Amino acid sequence: MPPRPRSAAPSADPAPDPQPGSPRPDRGPAAKRPTTHAAKRPTKHAAERPTADAAERPTAHAAERPTTRIAARPAKHAAARRMNLAQADAFLRALAAANPAPETELHYRDAFTLLVAVVLSAQTTDVAVNKATATLFEAAPDPAAMAALGEAGIAPHIRRIGLWQAKARNVAALARQLIEKHGGQVPPEREALEALPGVGRKTANVVLNVAFGQETMAVDTHIFRLGNRTGLAPGRTPRAVEDGLVKRCPPDMLRDAHHWLILHGRYVCKARAPECWRCPAIAQCNFKAKVLAPPG
Repeated sequence: MPPRPRSAAPSADPAPDPQPGSPRPDRGPAAKRPTTHAAKRPTKHAAERPTADAAERPTAHAAERPTTRIAARPAKHAAARRMNLAQADAFLRALAAANPAPETELHYRDAFTLLVAVVLSAQTTDVAVNKATATLFEAAPDPAAMAALGEAGIAPHIRRIGLWQAKARNVAALARQLIEKHGGQVPPEREALEALPGVGRKTANVVLNVAFGQETMAVDTHIFRLGNRTGLAPGRTPRAVEDGLVKRCPPDMLRDAHHWLILHGRYVCKARAPECWRCPAIAQCNFKAKVLAPPG
């Protein structure tokens, strides 16, 4: 007799659907595991992680940073309507009449000490810089002495001013570069000045104006605020304000205008509380929220 054929392998087809009312067959680990992850993991992340991150960290940043900026620069200090040329001329001449011989408040002896003082003045008051340079310039009055003093020797003199560590490095490096590239002299060219460590456009403009008599406009935080608040030269960047001031300032007043505006912004047109009642140019100013009397 021929051999009896073997039975076929069990069918891979799925089991028939259970009859109504019968219990659902167990599908094993493969069926249970996805259900567990789908039900538990997303729920855990959605309920726990976003609560810790989104509710705490972003809320802290949103409550701290924007609030600080808004408080430092309230809406009433937004840019005013641009002055016309006649207004701008009258505004500057009023400041000139109130302060006929304006000068920088930084203490310096020559172009080198002026350069160092201006580099140190970034994000620091002139009063603080003058206290620091009183001893620094005694120890290092010229580039050679400053380079010999070095970063470690400069640091103790300027430790009380802002960003003193970076400034100590920059002053030591610029002293070395003045010796190596300029024979120990401060160059009277913008490009050469801006190539020195710690020297940007504003610093170069101050040195060119004060030390070399050039008609430049250095825009610091006071001039930037004043140019926008009064409408003298509104602009979104310091360079835009600088260009506007240079174009609108009478040529015979351009060199001194830098000092008039800085001093006016520092002592009268203050950031938080402008003292408009003391402003000699109030008639030409386009600031809408003028403060016409002292508080109280």
